[in-house]
Amino acid sequence: MNHGGPEGDEQLAPTGATPDEVTAQPAHLPAVGLPPVSPIPDSRPRRRWPLWAAVVAVVLTLSVGVPVVLLTGGVSDVEVGEPATAASPTENPTTVAARQVAERITAQLDKQSAALLGGDRSGFAAIASSAVRPDLRRRFDALKALRVTHWQGRPSGLPTSAGRAGEWRVSIEFQYCFVVPNCQPSPMAVETRWRDGAEPQLLTFPKSKSSAYVNGRYNGQPGALPWEVSKLAVRVGKRVMVASTPAHRDRLPGLLKRAEAAAKVADSYVVTGAPPDLYRVFYAGPKEWDRWYGGDQPEWGAGYAVNVGGGHHEVVLAPETLGYGPGLDEVLRHELAHAASLPDKGYWDDSAWWLVEGLAEHAGADGQPVARYEGLVPTRGLVKGDWDGKLDKLLPADDAPDEEVAGTYGIAYLAFRHLVDRFGEERAFAFFKAVVHDLRLPAQTTEEIFGESWASLRKECVKYIRKAVR
Repeated sequence: MNHGGPEGDEQLAPTGATPDEVTAQPAHLPAVGLPPVSPIPDSRPRRRWPLWAAVVAVVLTLSVGVPVVLLTGGVSDVEVGEPATAASPTENPTTVAARQVAERITAQLDKQSAALLGGDRSGFAAIASSAVRPDLRRRFDALKALRVTHWQGRPSGLPTSAGRAGEWRVSIEFQYCFVVPNCQPSPMAVETRWRDGAEPQLLTFPKSKSSAYVNGRYNGQPGALPWEVSKLAVRVGKRVMVASTPAHRDRLPGLLKRAEAAAKVADSYVVTGAPPDLYRVFYAGPKEWDRWYGGDQPEWGAGYAVNVGGGHHEVVLAPETLGYGPGLDEVLRHELAHAASLPDKGYWDDSAWWLVEGLAEHAGADGQPVARYEGLVPTRGLVKGDWDGKLDKLLPADDAPDEEVAGTYGIAYLAFRHLVDRFGEERAFAFFKAVVHDLRLPAQTTEEIFGESWASLRKECVKYIRKAVR
């Protein structure tokens, strides 16, 4: 089924778009409406390819729920998108005024949505002050290049005073789709400031921010999205959309062809539900690598898949990856398998890292014999070195040496490969779902799925790994 018209059809932001020299927001900022919290240790799974390929993959997780703004002055929390209702006789006058402002802001957002979907660039920016309009026009160009099919903004709670007469602050949640008309929308929350009037005027529209970990879950969003900060050139195929900056648009046809081949493999790694309606792949130049999705990648990082909500994980490739030759195909299979297999909601413990990356490595290997796995050499070095045989402690540090990182991915691959070889993909995927999606411990699941204890099965995996690297 073709989701995006003829394969390879390119969309490019108009050359008249304003420059994209906008600084991305820093990572690990507190969630909207919540007090700052100290992040838990970073447990984002990452993938390191052999040294000669220098390829990695990183998975960032994201809960799609957008926090509700906490109001002051005795006003209670309001759910996202809650319709305004008639004020009760005892309702706080400040609340009544805030509801009326929210209604007027919503009307402006509806006008903006209609302008975007109708191709009206000037109308999209018209709700803002003159200082904000250039940025909105650039965003319009990028969103149209990405074939936006759904766009809706709503106040996330009631506005609060901005400290000046007639000015209000409010978090706006946007819901959007690309290419596919009836997709499950992805959410994005932005803190905005407005000047009130018959038609409120948008005064500030910053980039979305990375949010902090709360109670063990990533309660927010991944940071500035590509279309928020960059001009984009885009090509769309049957299963994949690829995008980059205009400077790299000549690389997109070849990247799309290889990504389409990888998507066919990734589709078979769905552990529950249906395959993604569209795989989204972004190729980053050096500047974009440090700006998109908050930047802050490990020293050995060269690619990652990030959860943006709505059932979508967007894949980002680092500047060097297009020079990897055949290694790029393995990267794409690995990353798109993350997009196909990972849950849309929730966060898994570090102890499941080996399982998350083991499945993706298995997809990257695409059925090749274990003896041909290119990571065997660094894996052998780690296994015969100081590895203690534990699978739940494999997550490499951001500054880990290349050999160690490559070895940890190799161990993860071999452990998952053993599960597939002995029990078949169906039961291996069921185990993945129980641990990664349902957040169950391996010791709680192996008896019912594999018919033996986790202690026994882990020993088998370790024995298989040591034998494979002799």
